[in-house]
Amino acid sequence: MFHGSMVALLTPMHDDGSLDLEGLERLIEFHIENGTDAIVAVGTTGESATLDYDEHRLVMRKAVEFARGRIPVIGGTGSNSTREAIELTVSAAESGCDAVLLVTPYYNKPTQEGLYRHYKAIAEACSIPQILYNVPGRTACDLLPETVERLAEIPNIVAIKEAHGTVQRAREIIERCGDRIVVLSGDDANARETILAGGKGVISVTANVAPRLMHELCAAALRGDAEEANRIDMQLAALHKALFCESSPIPVKWAVQQLGLIKGGIRLPLTPLSEQYHETVRQAMKLAGVL
Repeated sequence: MFHGSMVALLTPMHDDGSLDLEGLERLIEFHIENGTDAIVAVGTTGESATLDYDEHRLVMRKAVEFARGRIPVIGGTGSNSTREAIELTVSAAESGCDAVLLVTPYYNKPTQEGLYRHYKAIAEACSIPQILYNVPGRTACDLLPETVERLAEIPNIVAIKEAHGTVQRAREIIERCGDRIVVLSGDDANARETILAGGKGVISVTANVAPRLMHELCAAALRGDAEEANRIDMQLAALHKALFCESSPIPVKWAVQQLGLIKGGIRLPLTPLSEQYHETVRQAMKLAGVL
């Protein structure tokens, strides 16, 4: 389950910002048809920060319903409140999610011991497989490799999405933890290198726009075909970069709208992609061969 191209799925919205569940179903079908290896619902790219509790639970439940067992569904259930993270994790399990993704607590800047106890409490409260998510650029909190090593001893903590920004960080976790925890890249731009270094896949923003290519990139890297993985990565390089020309998921929502898969809704404080970046993203999509 925890391998290959796992899309950090965006959450479709109508122009007024309300949830577009028909759009969600359409996206999940698109990913199944194009070889995506797993769906990650209601993560950062899914605008979890601006969905209320009931909407969060609804999107997880509907993602499972629409997937119909054809693709694993991972629910984003992280919070900077341990109690809230437990509640969302239990809800994800009850909804039928195959696993959960737990971002490090943001804003309140816990210690490494606090991070360990946070994740341990969630794991003990719910037996669903759990993926740690380290993204210090967004959270002001860095889950260090030595803490990951401690957490890897907990049976249902099975993987980490590492978005520290360097392949070296992934390598250190792999060296420390071996096969006790699966390492997934959280950065499309270094996914190829991370997999070739021993990682098992990527939780991908780019896969929203180029799912088949991201699946093929990961498959090539997993079988050790560095030349083919590099060829595909070069084709996608401009897209990896363009999808972060403004804060994600602003560019990726615009890009998927250009594919005709979703409407233009996005919630404040995020805003639609600035017109000055339209051509940048459009050209990157053309270079990738998806437009």
